[in-house]
Amino acid sequence: MSNSIANSLKNKKVQLWSRRLHIYISMALCLIVLFFAVTGITLNRPHLFVSEQAQVEQSVLNLPDYLFSSHLGRFTPDKPVLLQYLAEQGALSGTPSAMQLFTEVEDGQLIEGEISLDYKGPGYNSTVFIDMVSQQAEIETTHYGVIAVLNDLHKGRNSGQVWAWFIDISALLMVLFVLTGVCLLVPKKKSFSVGLKWTALGSLVSVGLFLFAVP
Repeated sequence: MSNSIANSLKNKKVQLWSRRLHIYISMALCLIVLFFAVTGITLNRPHLFVSEQAQVEQSVLNLPDYLFSSHLGRFTPDKPVLLQYLAEQGALSGTPSAMQLFTEVEDGQLIEGEISLDYKGPGYNSTVFIDMVSQQAEIETTHYGVIAVLNDLHKGRNSGQVWAWFIDISALLMVLFVLTGVCLLVPKKKSFSVGLKWTALGSLVSVGLFLFAVP
C-alpha cells in the first residue's frame, strides 16, 4: 500500500499540480501567515507590546417614542428597530448582545423601565443603558487600540461570521500548502529522507514541550 501511494505521488501530473498549488497558495498566504505569526508574538508577549491607552467616550442619546412600543405591547420595544436606531444615531458598531429589559407598570403608566445591552467588536466595546422613562440612552464606548484589534482578529473574537470563515479557509489552505510540499519531496529520495528526520525531530520537540507545559 505504501509503495502504491509513493508511486502515485511520483506521477508527473500529480507533481505538476502540486508544484503549481504549492507556489500559488504560498503567494496567497504570504500576508496571512505573516499576520498570524506577528499577532502570535503580540499575544504571547503582551508585556512587550503594550497597546496605547484605551480611549473611553461617553455620550447621551435622546430616543423617540416609537422605539418603546411594538405589537408585543406598549412598553415592549421593537428590538430590531431599536438596534438599528442605536447603530445609526449612536455610531455603534460590532455585534449587539442580548437585550436586558426591566419594566414596572402601574395603572397603565410606566413607573420604571430600563434596557441594557453591549456592542462588541475587535478591540472595541460599547455599553448602552436606556432609561425608558426619560427616553435617554447613556453610551460608553471603549477603544482598546490597534494591538488589541489585531489580537482579537487573531483569535476570531467578536469578529463576526465573515472573519470566522476567513480563518477556516486560511487554515485549510495552510494544510494544503503542507501536503503539496510533502508531495513535492517524495520523488527526491535524499531530500525526502532528510525531511522525514526533521519532521520527526520537530514532532518530538513539540510533544515534549506540550507535555512539559500541560500540568
